[in-house]
Amino acid sequence: MSDDTRPDTPPTRLSVNPQSEHFDVETLKRGVGIRFKGRQRTDIEEYCIPEGWVRVQAGKSVDRKGNPLTLKLTGPVEAWYEDLGEDAPVAKAD
Repeated sequence: MSDDTRPDTPPTRLSVNPQSEHFDVETLKRGVGIRFKGRQRTDIEEYCIPEGWVRVQAGKSVDRKGNPLTLKLTGPVEAWYEDLGEDAPVAKAD
């Protein structure tokens, strides 16, 4: 996708797990910033803006397949592309 046709805001749902249907490597390469409950977070495994939740890893615990165990936290979620700088448009629930 060329720079002129890229959307200004990230998708409303995204996951870092390659096995998820919401995984998108191109979006992750751009870098997505996440603000949850007013605080910028870097430990988000998955987020959903319309439903207002994020998933974060629960310590070093893993399931029997080696995937990290996650906790679902609810609250306001905002996302933006980090490659657009400080004035990047923010995707958030209306």
